[in-house]
Amino acid sequence: MTESNRYTQEAPNDKAHRFCVAPMLDWTDRHCRFFHGLISRHALLYSEMVTTGALLHGDSQRFLQQTPQANPIALQLGGSNPHDLAVCAKMAEDYGYSEVNLNVGCPSDRVQNGRFGACLMAEPTLVADCVSAMSAAVAIPVTVKSRIGIDDQDSYAELLDFIATVAEGGCKTFIVHARKAWLSGLSPKQNRDVPPLRYELVYQLKQDFPNLEIIINGGITSLDQAAAMLEHVDGVMVGREAYHNPYLLASVDQRFYAAQSGPLTRYEIVAQLLPYIQGQLKAGVRLNSVTRHILGLFHGQPGARGWRRYLSEHVGLLGADEKVVVHALTYTNSE
Repeated sequence: MTESNRYTQEAPNDKAHRFCVAPMLDWTDRHCRFFHGLISRHALLYSEMVTTGALLHGDSQRFLQQTPQANPIALQLGGSNPHDLAVCAKMAEDYGYSEVNLNVGCPSDRVQNGRFGACLMAEPTLVADCVSAMSAAVAIPVTVKSRIGIDDQDSYAELLDFIATVAEGGCKTFIVHARKAWLSGLSPKQNRDVPPLRYELVYQLKQDFPNLEIIINGGITSLDQAAAMLEHVDGVMVGREAYHNPYLLASVDQRFYAAQSGPLTRYEIVAQLLPYIQGQLKAGVRLNSVTRHILGLFHGQPGARGWRRYLSEHVGLLGADEKVVVHALTYTNSE
């Protein structure tokens, strides 16, 4: 008998997680999410990780504020205290987030010292308690993002036990990065590349837990690859490729959500971004805070280098405004 026989609840039947853009620290802030939301209106967008301490003892509005857009938006939390996580989950719900995600995958030393992130895979009962407390505090879904294992705790049996235990705490959706994490000896960057990808383990999770929603993450670089993976799991999460080559998202709505309308062109995306930039500048936001996320918009296109170079060299100049972005477009028809 597999662990999945314990579960009788129906699997989530919405398609929100069919295509997700991963939480990426220092990258997927509200400006990035607004930009990605212009390219795909249906992709589920995740915030960068926010710690419970930052929300409870810092400027919570700065971390939680959103820009109105069509996409569902999930807030990723870092923490391990069930009460604190429950309070922060409620804050996220009050700010209009459609989901709260618990980070059980980040391997950095700072995160480990705070007793959260990937090190929590060694404490599945605590993770289950955190999920249970968060779920009791909110009506929106509470999900978990994990690795397939940590250090020498990387057997499939241990992964099964982690998923089963956390599911008993009320989690129905698991986002699984198909690499293990080394908590010492590798940097966070190396942990994104060095441990081998083992997609087959994530596929097997879906077989063993058919009533749970299993989302796969790690090393996904094309929509064709994503579509092939959806033969085995409920959803895909794309990270760095979506950031560095954001126009990848342009075909997501039609391909994965049966949208009838075609995508905006790159030039139409810029046109819709300009009023947003104007508003942010009036609110005191630096131009680079927005434009740093759009450097890859013309990735692989003629003039991409000129676009990137002009933006990089001019956004920091005194008096720089949205006209810098307009002028950068002239480089995309040359070079």
